[in-house]
Amino acid sequence: MRVSIIMPVHNREAFVGAALRSLLRQRDCADLDIIVIDDGSTDGSAEAVRAMMNQSPCIRLFQQENTGVTRARNSGLSQLRPETELVSFLDSDDISPGGRFKADLDLFRRDSGLELTYSRMMLVDKIDDQTLEPATDSNTTIVVRGIHLSAAILSRQLVERIGRFDEDFIQAEDTDYLLRCFEIRPRFLLPDTLALYYRRHPGNMTRQEDVQSREFMRAIYKSMKRRRADPSLRPIDGIFELKKLADWRFM
Repeated sequence: MRVSIIMPVHNREAFVGAALRSLLRQRDCADLDIIVIDDGSTDGSAEAVRAMMNQSPCIRLFQQENTGVTRARNSGLSQLRPETELVSFLDSDDISPGGRFKADLDLFRRDSGLELTYSRMMLVDKIDDQTLEPATDSNTTIVVRGIHLSAAILSRQLVERIGRFDEDFIQAEDTDYLLRCFEIRPRFLLPDTLALYYRRHPGNMTRQEDVQSREFMRAIYKSMKRRRADPSLRPIDGIFELKKLADWRFM
């Protein structure tokens, strides 16, 4: 199955190589198409990606002026090839665990009507970039069904139903996208697959807590307005483990 993974990059030279290697090690499980959108990086991010493209033709690099993560994600959607069957995402500072795609792609192979798998994530403060696993001296880890695009594998048809990312968001565009996804009642499964290692570090966009909180609440408010206007839309209660996420922020 052809799986396109969209990876926005902005000044992630230190992390993007490990993120790409975590995908490449899974090439025997899926026909991968890795779409890297360099959103105006001023460090060596693009060069780090190009260095890997020589040996890995499944990586495609596109560069644009810095317009923000939301437009970078939309640029990635614009680069999907006709043969793409499934779509996923990986942020350039995170890691895709070994076996991630094999586990969930088997579910799509068994059920041709399945539109979405939404799996779990591990939040971790240190990752060993050689083993691509949580470091042995990590202080805090938690496994949760959080709000993260990398936890999702979506059918191409579902992506087309959802549409593009809302460029009115500077953050929480992923929250808005996932809410819109679940609202339209796709056929989905919530497997216990570990879909990503979320690397917590000082450069996380989510560390801008005032902006993140404001944008997150705006995404929730927009969801409430949509569901009030259209009662056929699905409520999203019971999918995300928000209490676990909130507790982890204070560890």
